[in-house]
Amino acid sequence: MSKKKIGLYLHIPFCAGKCPYCDFYSVRASEPGMDEYTECLIRRIRDAGEKTGRRASTLYVGGGTPSLLDPKRLCRVLEAAEEAFSLEKDAEITVEANPGDRLFPFFREIRAAGANRISLGIQSSDDRELCLLGRRHSAADGARAVEDAGRAGFQNISADLMLAVQGQTPGSLRRSIEFCARLGVSHVSAYLLEIEPRTVYWKERGSLNLPDESTAADFYLLACSELEKRGYRQYEISNFSKPGLQSRHNLNYWHCGEYLGLGPSAHSFLDGRRFHFPRGIAPFLRGDPPEEDGPGGDFEEYAMLGMRLSEGLCDASCFSRFGVPLPDRVKLAARRYEPGGLTACRPDGFRLTRRGFLLSDALTPEILFPSVPAG
Repeated sequence: MSKKKIGLYLHIPFCAGKCPYCDFYSVRASEPGMDEYTECLIRRIRDAGEKTGRRASTLYVGGGTPSLLDPKRLCRVLEAAEEAFSLEKDAEITVEANPGDRLFPFFREIRAAGANRISLGIQSSDDRELCLLGRRHSAADGARAVEDAGRAGFQNISADLMLAVQGQTPGSLRRSIEFCARLGVSHVSAYLLEIEPRTVYWKERGSLNLPDESTAADFYLLACSELEKRGYRQYEISNFSKPGLQSRHNLNYWHCGEYLGLGPSAHSFLDGRRFHFPRGIAPFLRGDPPEEDGPGGDFEEYAMLGMRLSEGLCDASCFSRFGVPLPDRVKLAARRYEPGGLTACRPDGFRLTRRGFLLSDALTPEILFPSVPAG
């Protein structure tokens, strides 16, 4: 059995209400429901730790809205995970939270239980944009949440921002970025809004006042530039951090590392196989096993994930994983797009530029599976 360290993801599927753009699995929170889920999740954590025999180097608690669990429940979950997966002393332990109600007591207790990173769904510093997004917090709530996390002892705080949303302007985007920088967050995840099929936004897509594709691209490039000016280094398509404060958990995903996900809709890649728990809390509560997704970790998957990173792909990392350098056909295909400013190439590899990131869905298969021999 492999003893490599893994990332551990725990899904907390409770929300106060569904945002109209959100496709993550969640259900309405209730006290009995959260009690039952907490007990089940702890059992599942202990069983998985015993079965896999693995240690974890990162733990990420996402949702849903993990901060809806009262601190006692969540602290029990954290303690079970730390024990079952022998979390390292310096493990990165992230908990997601949404601004809103008083969070300082919550932050203080989970910090004492070992959490050392907070990810906040700030989304915008413009109250009108937040209203159009269906968010239940204000910009003032967002500022207070960051300040409360800092007072509770968190030094690593991440903020989510959404790009190309209804009502957004270049000025309002700059103000949202300045808002995060002024509050001292160490990490920003800046995501272009995507309209997913199972959402309210999808049903209402014909009436939404959203920017066109070209304007959305301009928002993305503006966000990259403004974040860089304020000391945030881009390390992945949508992620920026102060030096040394990248999300270790998410980097493990993008480096095609192994991870285990527990909870409804949570995905895993372990021992060469991929599997997931279906969307639905009832199957998870009754102990149903995850569903198989087939093998994983081949070169194409590794390369597709690696092309999301600002560092790109290189011979050394490919050789370390597969015993061979990057295929010449891939490096030659990447060079085709360098004159257009979409790739940056060097003898031992390549990376996508920011403009290349905007076209990554189309570029990735063209580079990895070139239809015409490169020459």
